[in-house]
Amino acid sequence: METGTIHGETLAVPERVIVAPAPGTFRPVEADEVVLEVQVSELQVIGFVEGKGHSTPVRSPFGGRLMGLLAHAGERVREGQPVAWLRCAH
Repeated sequence: METGTIHGETLAVPERVIVAPAPGTFRPVEADEVVLEVQVSELQVIGFVEGKGHSTPVRSPFGGRLMGLLAHAGERVREGQPVAWLRCAH
């Protein structure tokens, strides 16, 4: 093991999910024009979760290619529920 590397710290699988940061209704950015397989940057907003009195941005924690949505526009989601998936640029 290399110095500074923790066992299990690196993943060979390039796919990642983007999860809802709060409960509410999922609204992708430009819902009628969601373009898949586009490059997204780390912390880019891909949508919003709307609830009573709040609208929370859904940000991609990783940079990569947006491959698909796992929640439909207008769908109720739980906090931590996957809403999209991407393939990291590694």
